[in-house]
Amino acid sequence: MRVVVAFSGHAALCACISAHAPPPAPPVDASYDWHGLMLLPFGTLLKDSRLPLHEVLLFQDVAQGGGDTLHQDCYAIDGAPPPFAGRQPDEYLLCFSHDRLIRIDASVRMPAEGAGALFAAACAEWRGTRAPAGQTPDSCEGRDGVTRFSARLAAVPEPAASAPAAAVLSISLFAAAEP
Repeated sequence: MRVVVAFSGHAALCACISAHAPPPAPPVDASYDWHGLMLLPFGTLLKDSRLPLHEVLLFQDVAQGGGDTLHQDCYAIDGAPPPFAGRQPDEYLLCFSHDRLIRIDASVRMPAEGAGALFAAACAEWRGTRAPAGQTPDSCEGRDGVTRFSARLAAVPEPAASAPAAAVLSISLFAAAEP
C-alpha cells in the first residue's frame, strides 16, 4: 500500500511540473545549420580560393557604420551558392581584407508566417540554449569555436496587397578573436 501511495504522489508531482513547463520550441530543420555556408576557412587567401568568383561592389555610408567595410572586397560565387534554411540564398558573399577571407554573408527570403518562432528556435540552437517560450527575437549573435555569427530577421514590405508577407533571414560569419 505504501508503494502505491508514494508512486501516486510522485505522479502528481510530475503532472504539476509538466503543467508549468513552457511549450517546446518549433523543431529546427537541419538546413538552418550555418556551417554549410563556410565553403572556405577564414584566412584563406583570395588567390588560393578554389571557387570561381566575381567581384561585387558594395556601397555603404561611413556615417552608418560602413567604415570597416571600406577596406573589404566582396565576391559572389559563379554558380549556385550553398543552400541555407532550405533555400538558395538570394545573396551569398565572401569578403576579403588584405586578400584574406574575413566575412561570409548570406540571406534568404521566406514566408513571414512562423518565421519569428523558427528564427528564435534556430538562434537558440546556434547558441546551444533553449529558446524561451514566446521569444521571437529579430537578431541573434553568438560564437561557435573560432567562428562568430550575427543573424537578423527582417520583415519585407510587399508591393502588392495580394502578395504573401515575407521575411529575410540574414547571417554574417566572422573569424572570432582568440579567447
